[in-house]
Amino acid sequence: MSVPQHVAIIMDGNGRWAERRGQVRTVGHRRGVEAVREAVKAAGELGVQYLTLFAFSSENWRRPPQEVSDLMGLLKFFVRRDLAELHQENIRVRVIGDRDSLKPDILSLLTEAEELTKANTALQLIIAFNYGGRDDIVRAARKLAARAASGDLDADGISEADISDSLDTAGIPDPDLLIRTSGEQRISNFLLWQAAYAEFVFLPCLWPDFGRGAFEEALHIYQCRDRRFGKTTSQDLALGT
Repeated sequence: MSVPQHVAIIMDGNGRWAERRGQVRTVGHRRGVEAVREAVKAAGELGVQYLTLFAFSSENWRRPPQEVSDLMGLLKFFVRRDLAELHQENIRVRVIGDRDSLKPDILSLLTEAEELTKANTALQLIIAFNYGGRDDIVRAARKLAARAASGDLDADGISEADISDSLDTAGIPDPDLLIRTSGEQRISNFLLWQAAYAEFVFLPCLWPDFGRGAFEEALHIYQCRDRRFGKTTSQDLALGT
């Protein structure tokens, strides 16, 4: 059966995982980093070509300052510890999200990861950091407006392809499957344009408990779906639906 080319994941439930064990939320975030490693490994082994992880949303800055600081520290730890291994595994790292407001040390770290791995040809790991779907569309609209104002683009001729090419994910195929852990059933401002035809799978497990088994479960659910993209199947025609 078919394996989705592009899987996107909302990694939800780190804090609840820790709180249910009587521990501080940071412990859950640390365990979540281990789940990231499991997901990246599983994606490569299962034949997924693009894996997008919602690491930090533009709304996450509203969390308590100490939690935000801990999350930034974990990001640095992950990149510094795992970048060499990702590179050795021929994995390409790409980052999407608004970079203008990032601190220089974080921006430098993300840029280093992209530059080191840009020629790699195995799994593409896309990290959504300081990312919001609406913000992505707004920034794309500004780019197109600037092009139209300069005469480089006919505003009346703007197409869906023009918008897609102006988003952070330009050159990356839209996700086929979007997974969210923790049982929540919403996409929380993630890849709003890109997920128009994605299959959504909501799993009850919290992110730190996500492993290969959960990944395979989500792929099985995806493979049982009938992806028609607005078309009808022969069965539909026979039933008159």
